[in-house]
Amino acid sequence: MLNKSLLIRFILTILIIVQVIIFNTQSAQAAVDSYVERYLDAKQPVEIKLNEQGETKKFSAEDLSDGKQMFAKNCLNCHVGGANLVNPPISLSLKNLEGATPPRDNLDNLVAFFRNPMIYDGSDYTYFCRQVTENWMSQEVVEKMGAFILRAAQKAPVWGVEGIQQ
Repeated sequence: MLNKSLLIRFILTILIIVQVIIFNTQSAQAAVDSYVERYLDAKQPVEIKLNEQGETKKFSAEDLSDGKQMFAKNCLNCHVGGANLVNPPISLSLKNLEGATPPRDNLDNLVAFFRNPMIYDGSDYTYFCRQVTENWMSQEVVEKMGAFILRAAQKAPVWGVEGIQQ
């Protein structure tokens, strides 16, 4: 019999897959994704924390939609709904992003993580996340993906929620 944690993960995975299939039928830059519109409160451009000094950078709903699509294509297998299927206690919640070394709660540090993925305490390279090179994703594209993750961590209900894991 499946334990409760596995059942919840399975249900979340199915819901995300259905959401991706149904709601991502629009072209990449043609419109605002319904998830972004509904849950990320991005009708107007939103400010995303850029660095540890507190500077910000604005992203439109279209930018966040593009970032969501990149996340769905490249990260969703392990990070359904902001969870972390490889290391369940460390989700993509804002609290956990802030607690990483270095903190991943700002765009510069999150992009640095994408470019050179390290384990949570920053002491070693992680083999679970693929290195996002400039040849694969431009700075603009990787920043949109990071902005989506940070905005989802700030605003989306149940994004990286504690208790979904074991």
